[in-house]
Amino acid sequence: MFVHRSITRREAWKMESFRTGFERSSKSAPGECMDIQHRDLAGGRWHALSLAEQLGNVGSEVHRAVSAEGNNDSDFHAAFTRALELFDLTLADPRHRKRLKEIARARELLCDAAGQRSVYQTTLEDIDAYLLCFAMAAHNASRISVASSSQHGGASTIDGGEIL
Repeated sequence: MFVHRSITRREAWKMESFRTGFERSSKSAPGECMDIQHRDLAGGRWHALSLAEQLGNVGSEVHRAVSAEGNNDSDFHAAFTRALELFDLTLADPRHRKRLKEIARARELLCDAAGQRSVYQTTLEDIDAYLLCFAMAAHNASRISVASSSQHGGASTIDGGEIL
């Protein structure tokens, strides 16, 4: 039996975000947003990053959303919107044509986790943990490339191997 109850403003916003997140991906081309937050990345710099770096950056926005959830609705909404925008930019990257299904599913799961319905029973923390792996892979790859270039006289490092 379905019991009707009134919903809070937060639940209404989550339902709207869930709906508009899917509408944006189905009505517009990937990477095409009404209000672009990451103008320099949308201008082409995003396509210079590896997939791990791209998804790691999406993960940082998801982590901001997780941190703001329940505390500051405007910060949550802003971080969630930026994460969707970065997902759209990643989907628009022509290098990832063979991975579109996985990237699009991750975006769908993010919308589901932020939405009221939770079809997939996924939480924002689950998405955050998934994307953290990409951030760590990008970090490790950059450390390896810095270490190899410093052995060949390329980059300057401080005592701990950090780049200046």
